[in-house]
Amino acid sequence: MAKTPFELRNEVLAQRVVKNLQRRAFDACYCATKEEALEKALSLIDKEQCVSWGGSMTLEEMGLLETLRTQGYNIIDRDTAKSQEERLELLRKALTCDTYFMSTNAMSEDGVMVNIDGTGNRVAAMVFGPKSVVVIAGINKVVKSYEDAVARARNLAAPVNVQRFANFNPPCKNNGHCFNCTAPDSICNFILTTRKGSTMNAPAPRIKVILVGESLGY
Repeated sequence: MAKTPFELRNEVLAQRVVKNLQRRAFDACYCATKEEALEKALSLIDKEQCVSWGGSMTLEEMGLLETLRTQGYNIIDRDTAKSQEERLELLRKALTCDTYFMSTNAMSEDGVMVNIDGTGNRVAAMVFGPKSVVVIAGINKVVKSYEDAVARARNLAAPVNVQRFANFNPPCKNNGHCFNCTAPDSICNFILTTRKGSTMNAPAPRIKVILVGESLGY
């Protein structure tokens, strides 16, 4: 079956972005569909490893979380907590897991990722803690420049994400874009820029990126 113009465009764009990610020492690859991305993600772990994840509609939409929860993987799942204290403890334990799955709020074409967090657990894991971090991102997260990535994270991802929380009511929830607020229930307390996938102390690519040729998440 012939590829659609959108599929061809996504493939060409993704190939360029993957090369730029690799140039920045990320272990990056492209999967055309979420099904291929799920298969790739599972190939990066085994059932003996401790696995956890950050909050992500992308991971839910591609079926990764359901697979990890139902197929006998060794997971740290904060949603099993019976109290806020237990939930926070599981978030801390997740920082010591073998592999941590997450998505990204935005990615520039030259391979820089921007993430916004309310609690900070997701961006903390990306920076340090888990032995390996796997970022899975739909092609809809890719924008032209770093400045565009910051704008996407603040003015699209955050105002959409906050709609999921009934008890949260920062200005962006009712107005649709960022007001650079300091509201008590802001979900934009931490903004992380990730521009390389390895460091001097961890020269092998610690951060892996699976770029998917479909729209996933926000």
